[in-house]
Amino acid sequence: MQPAKGKFVQHHLTPQKIGALAHLAMLSEVSATPKPGLVDRMTNGAHDDMDFFTFLASATALRTSFDTFAELGRAHAKEPVSALLPHLQAAGIIAERQMFAATHGVNTHKGMIFSLGLLSGVAGWVGACGESITAEHLCELVSELTHGLTAVACEEARQKPASERTKGEAMYVKYGVTGVRGEAEQGFPSVRRIALPVYRARRGEGASVNDALVDTLLALIAGTTDTNILGRHDMEALHYAQAAAKRVQSLGSMKTPEGRKALIALDTDFTQRWLSPGGSADLIAVTHFLYEVEGNKPRQTVSNVVYSEEKSF
Repeated sequence: MQPAKGKFVQHHLTPQKIGALAHLAMLSEVSATPKPGLVDRMTNGAHDDMDFFTFLASATALRTSFDTFAELGRAHAKEPVSALLPHLQAAGIIAERQMFAATHGVNTHKGMIFSLGLLSGVAGWVGACGESITAEHLCELVSELTHGLTAVACEEARQKPASERTKGEAMYVKYGVTGVRGEAEQGFPSVRRIALPVYRARRGEGASVNDALVDTLLALIAGTTDTNILGRHDMEALHYAQAAAKRVQSLGSMKTPEGRKALIALDTDFTQRWLSPGGSADLIAVTHFLYEVEGNKPRQTVSNVVYSEEKSF
């Protein structure tokens, strides 16, 4: 498949620039506040083994990994994009080891290494051809790159004893949920249909990166099957989280004082219930990366975070 021309053009999208944008996406995700049940600048959410600084250490350790993914894409640009997968997988294993070394065994960014690693790789592949890059095209290329990956992983899950299955494998066997592999193989439909439209609209309105990311997170929690919630709990907990996110959306989320207050309350609620929408968090990082890689530069405001005893924003 050859790169297609699109609306947005990045004339100097070098592997280093791609890597920097992926790194920025990771930092932006963890910095967005408040994120119900997730680690952010205020709380650890529903986590007792990581905090904001754990994520900073992890992101720092991974800084050059995404340069490597993009460089691999550039190096194999004369081959079909499908030939890139084993090279990215090998680099991904190294990146995971670097993450675990930096966090003393805590999984902070495994999902992002997978998703942003694939996207960085195909961005490098397209960029080497001197063509324009769009979010839609990159997602299509990831779909082509990962064709058949889910079926192989799911068959392996079926063959394993229940005691040896990962959370993701157990979810597939029990619910048929394909998780991040399925999302990638389908070309990130949750990002293209839900997250990017919300994020583009909010950034276009002049919202801060913080507020746009939080509103996008709520849209994803409300409209997708968050695999981290499902893996920790069950379908009832997932439906509760979806309904709760929709209620906050109905109050205006970060656009209104009522919505911001409801977000703080939802963070407390999710933390108490030990609900962590980590799958949605990974997707807002993907969303931010795709938005920036397209070269969007709308007007924006600075986030106005006001800390008080009521934790209002």
